[in-house]
Amino acid sequence: MWLVPVAVIGLLAPGGLFLYWLVHDYSSLSAALSDRMGIAFFLDLLMSTFILAYLFARRPLGPVKWPWFIVLSLLGTLAFGIPLFIWANWRRVPAPRPGFAAWWRTV
Repeated sequence: MWLVPVAVIGLLAPGGLFLYWLVHDYSSLSAALSDRMGIAFFLDLLMSTFILAYLFARRPLGPVKWPWFIVLSLLGTLAFGIPLFIWANWRRVPAPRPGFAAWWRTV
């Protein structure tokens, strides 16, 4: 399933860049968060996460509920949380499980 490698890349690429910048460009997390551009992107990330969580609450993809999406997104990034949340819901479909494309058309 291609969603898991996409989630891993989504965790390592943006998360790795953030950790690299935090270690090499800023002296602390508070210094990184004092950057106005950084705050704008952080607020955009939070707003996007909660808007998507609201949409997942209104129209669930499957048995894995929307709070798990927030947990995954806050532990990693949206590039990690979205594919892993979709994959988790697809995996919980009872056997015989349809292919991902067939399942996605029914969601």
